Amino acid sequence: MNDTNNQATQKLSPFKSLTGEQKKLLNKILSFIKKHINKDYPAIFTIYGDAGTGKSVVLSALFNKIQEANRCHKGVLSNSNNYFLVNHPEILKVYKQIAGSVKTLYKKDYMRPTSFINQMDKKHKTADVVVIDEAHLLLSKPDHYNNFYYNNQLQEIINRAKVVILVFDEYQVLRMKSLWTPARLEKITHKYPHEEYYLQHQFRMTAPDDLVKWFDDFTHGKITKIPQDARKNYDFRIFNDAEEMRQEIVKQDKKHGLARILATSGYPSTLDGGKHYIKEGKFKMPWDQYNYTATPWAEIPTTVNEVGSIYTCQGFDLNYAGIIIGPPISQVPGTMKIQVNLNKITDIEMFKKRSDLTDPTEIKTLERKMVMNALNILFKRGIYGTYIYAHDPLLRATLEKLYSKIKLS
Repeated sequence: MNDTNNQATQKLSPFKSLTGEQKKLLNKILSFIKKHINKDYPAIFTIYGDAGTGKSVVLSALFNKIQEANRCHKGVLSNSNNYFLVNHPEILKVYKQIAGSVKTLYKKDYMRPTSFINQMDKKHKTADVVVIDEAHLLLSKPDHYNNFYYNNQLQEIINRAKVVILVFDEYQVLRMKSLWTPARLEKITHKYPHEEYYLQHQFRMTAPDDLVKWFDDFTHGKITKIPQDARKNYDFRIFNDAEEMRQEIVKQDKKHGLARILATSGYPSTLDGGKHYIKEGKFKMPWDQYNYTATPWAEIPTTVNEVGSIYTCQGFDLNYAGIIIGPPISQVPGTMKIQVNLNKITDIEMFKKRSDLTDPTEIKTLERKMVMNALNILFKRGIYGTYIYAHDPLLRATLEKLYSKIKLS
């Protein structure tokens, strides 16, 4: 593995070769755009898919095709006004880097949703085609911190566009201010002419399908037997010591690059020298710091000495991920079930109140799901290997016992 192959710009390149299914989907969306772009009402195309199913790769290739047609002044897309939106600053950096090296893509084509909405209003313009990556991160309530004063970013984008193409994964919804379910999404998208497509093949991880299912079962609250082939062409390990896991991650980073420690919420701020540290026994490392550079967090070599969060790793590939399952997630004694301890969540942005949610039971259910969604995102980062350490002693012992029963060859 060389440094070039590790770069997110290569993995999201619009020139990355697509599978037969992805090519068919690309052509299907282009036909959809051409069919609807000159109508006097918006049309929506939704791509559904779990983490690692190649959604962003399709969008990157699609937007390049749209802008090629736009700037070569031929066909219905000639001189069209098109934008690519993503509500994730780290991923936006990658797309802007790509745009800087491709003739038909301009950096100004890529922006955050709020910036797009404000710009359209300021210029009194409407976009032709808007492509939205990570639509599950769109705000679904006002958020003054982000200068968003409407009720729903998706609805406001649709109000300012002729055709909207978006990707959505219900298992990557992480905050109440961007609360989405398939039903909430469809309540908006199904008001308009719409088509949908489901991507299901897992591209990111080289893990056996049985292990991917084990991760999914875990994040649905069930501890099941670790599959016998968990380590077949994949480096899967359970650790009893977080510091030992860190040392292995450092070794992998020296060999292959892009090996990082990641953790869930649940570590209170104990500021030490201006940094927020995570401590587990002999293990002590600072949380990821705000990244002011144009380089994504994982691609900065020194971040091997930080702990990544969902906010820096969501949407990115790692070669090896060492995952700390923090205090909010523990095993129910006497069972093989997982419980979510909401009182141990330390991410204050996660559960802000919404005026459209008043049922305490529904709120708790949604909050627990978001915690497990965050863990699911961490589980799906490692291309070649995933290492796990659990804070909860009972869960840690159970995982060790299950791990001891599989083939280690």
